[in-house]
Amino acid sequence: MKIFSPLLIATLGLLVLSACSDVKTDPTYSDKAHDDLYKNGSLLSDKGGWSLLGGSDEKKATENTGIGVNAFLWRASLDTVSFMPIASADPFGGVILTDWYSAPETPNERTKLNVFIRDRELTANGIKVSVFRQTKDARGQWQDAPVAASTAASLENGILTRARQIRIAQKQLN
Repeated sequence: MKIFSPLLIATLGLLVLSACSDVKTDPTYSDKAHDDLYKNGSLLSDKGGWSLLGGSDEKKATENTGIGVNAFLWRASLDTVSFMPIASADPFGGVILTDWYSAPETPNERTKLNVFIRDRELTANGIKVSVFRQTKDARGQWQDAPVAASTAASLENGILTRARQIRIAQKQLN
């Protein structure tokens, strides 16, 4: 019986999944609820909040952005790191990765940032910045170097300040 137990569970799982299928083959078929749920390719309602989960006024204030994180934090993060080359930006996951950047006045030092937006609400806990720094050694090879603890906190505060400015500007427009 132990041999057939995993096979039995797998078979039952497949039966349950196949019973959940609701695929319509009629090309004229239209499901208004389905279309509204996936408006503009996302699970966002007309107001920008999560239609499945309700949503607070703060979430609805993002005004149909189509991104998975707080729009104010997202825009503020991009503004703050705009002087660095962006290696990757994922608005649905809330991740911005920069490439290495060397300021013209310090060519033997370079910095890289990882910005994580962790919430749909504009809160201090909604943003996390990781800073990486390297310096050239005597042979010209890049070596990891320590970063002051205040650097990441300063960047996070700058992003939060910019996000508040964007939010205030948007409220004044409405």
